[in-house]
Amino acid sequence: MLELAAHQGIPLPENDIGKSPLAIRGLTVSYGQKPAVFSVDMTVQPGAMTAIIGPNGAGKSTLLKAALGIVSPLSGQVTVFGDRLDRQRSRIAYVPQRASVDWDFPTRVIDVVLMGLSRELGLLGRVRARHKAQAMDCLHRVGMRDFADRQIGQLSGGQQQRVFLARALAQAADLYLLDEPFAGVDAATEKAIISVLKSLKEAGKTVVAVHHDLATVTDYFDHVFLINTRKVAEGPVAEAFTAKTLQSAYGGRLATAQIDQISRALG
Repeated sequence: MLELAAHQGIPLPENDIGKSPLAIRGLTVSYGQKPAVFSVDMTVQPGAMTAIIGPNGAGKSTLLKAALGIVSPLSGQVTVFGDRLDRQRSRIAYVPQRASVDWDFPTRVIDVVLMGLSRELGLLGRVRARHKAQAMDCLHRVGMRDFADRQIGQLSGGQQQRVFLARALAQAADLYLLDEPFAGVDAATEKAIISVLKSLKEAGKTVVAVHHDLATVTDYFDHVFLINTRKVAEGPVAEAFTAKTLQSAYGGRLATAQIDQISRALG
């Protein structure tokens, strides 16, 4: 069911919230005097791919970071699979924005992917043959197996993004959170990434991605969450991704022609 902002204050029954891989209630985050995210509720559907969309500065990345505890909210509650974040963190894999990573750090591709196996490696970090095999398999899934010994800083932007996705795959998580995974990548990389994400969904995993390309929302995602500091709409793409909700989220920043084109594509 489509949930519009007008109904945002009506909480779902606790048993429904408990089924959600990620449930956010009343989340507010502020940088200085102006809130970046204000009193936002969000309920992620299990086993689906959800896009978080909205204009620049709408709070998309902030919402994701606050849900992960990377930034501290002023108020609100986050539950992961019906429990506190700290108790379920091992079930989450996170792919940050590529621009936020220090790519000059001297490390090999294989070592980056092995970071995703830190729980298995333990405090001593002993890498065994089976760990390397797991990491190589993850690189194979993103088309980067031949680059295992390359320095991460020597890769193109799209290749770097694939490596970070491979690291997330190594975590064998149940919930995958990605911050603009397609930003600044080439067409081949975008195709490779979406193929991997859809395979995760087919395996029963849940994927949530901050997304900026409105033209691909209907092809890539099942559900959509529109935000512009406050929640605008939430629900299946066919119901929540409409001319009305886009106009509410983007206002004058989205040309009428773009909205009409998307509406025609939706039928």
